[in-house]
Amino acid sequence: MADITPGAAPATELVHLTVDGAVATITLDSPHNRNALSRQLVTELADRLGRAEADESVRVAVVTSADRVFCSGADLSEASSDGMSVGVQAIVGLQRFIVAMSKPVVAVVRGPVRAGGIGIVAACDIVVAAEEASFALTEVKLGLTPAVISLTVLPRLTSRAAAYACLSGAAFSGAEAVAMGLVTRAVPAAGLDEAAAAMCAELATGAPQGLRETKALLARDLLARIDSQAEEMGELSARLFGSDAAREAMTAFLNRKK
Repeated sequence: MADITPGAAPATELVHLTVDGAVATITLDSPHNRNALSRQLVTELADRLGRAEADESVRVAVVTSADRVFCSGADLSEASSDGMSVGVQAIVGLQRFIVAMSKPVVAVVRGPVRAGGIGIVAACDIVVAAEEASFALTEVKLGLTPAVISLTVLPRLTSRAAAYACLSGAAFSGAEAVAMGLVTRAVPAAGLDEAAAAMCAELATGAPQGLRETKALLARDLLARIDSQAEEMGELSARLFGSDAAREAMTAFLNRKK
C-alpha cells in the first residue's frame, strides 16, 4: 500500500494487479532488491490478493514476477536495521491469506526463489515453474531457520527433501522441485507462459461454489497448522533475526553485495 501521508511523495508501486476475464495476475516488480519481502512489497501483495479475492469475476489468481527472479527472500536491509518482529507476522498473515482464499492461487516461477519467497510459493495451491528455475532455503547459511515459512513449506516437501533443502541451503531446480513436492509442474522456460495459461484456463472452468468449497476442504489441515504454530514460529524467527550471529552474517552478506 503506497504512502498516502499528506505531503509525502508517492512510493513506486512494487506489485501490480491486472484482470483478464476470470484470471487476476499479480506481478512482483521490485527489481532494486530482486523482489525481496520488504514491508511495502508484502503490504501491496496482500492488498492485490485481497482485491482478487473480492472481485466476483475472478476465479483464479496468479502470482508471478516481472523479471526472471521471483523473490530473493526477506529484505535483509530492513531486517538488519529494524529487526523482524513485525515483518514475520506480516509474512505469516500473507501465507495464511493465500491458503484461505476461496479461489485457486497459481505461482508462476521463471527463475530464482530464495528463503522467504519459497513460503509464498508453498502457500499457493498450484506451482508452474521453468525447469531451469532455482530454489534454495538459504536461512541456515545466515544463522537462521525457515521458521515462519515452515508453516507452508514443510507440508509440501517430503521429509527427506525437507531435511536436505533446509540443512544444506543448496539450490535445486524446478524439475527437482516437482519430485520434492514443492512444484506441481515444471516445463522448459520457453513454454512457461503457455503452460501457465493452460493451467489457469483449466482451473477457471470450475464453478465458484465448487472452487470455494474444494479449496476449503484442501486447506483445512494447513490452516489448522498455521493457526496453531504461527505464534511460536514467529517468535523463533524474530529471535534468530535479532541474534548477534545472524546480524553479523547479514551484515557480511550485505557488504559483499556492495
